[in-house]
Amino acid sequence: MARIRVSRVGEQIKKELSQILQMELKDPRVGFVTVTGVEVTNDLSQARVYISVMGDDAQKEETLRALDKAQGFLRSELGRRIRLRQIPELLFKFDTSIEYGSRIEQLLQEINREES
Repeated sequence: MARIRVSRVGEQIKKELSQILQMELKDPRVGFVTVTGVEVTNDLSQARVYISVMGDDAQKEETLRALDKAQGFLRSELGRRIRLRQIPELLFKFDTSIEYGSRIEQLLQEINREES
């Protein structure tokens, strides 16, 4: 039963963070960011936020630093939008699954071209 609540809280954090990043965060260092997933610990003390960023490695690192700096603002905005006793600490990590999937797609297309 508790795991269902944790997963619902994670999905709500994902939804709200996506809106905050698109509409309210005005940091120019934050590029085109997509929140791809959120994993919340069972005690709701930490949330790993997986993000995907368009751009090169330097832009990705700059975006990650900017998000770490804006963590206080993001947590306070989440606190206004989600009714929890304690808002989880946000840990931002890169989600490489999209890049991995596009690389696999590219390799499969190359193989199909060679066979033709």
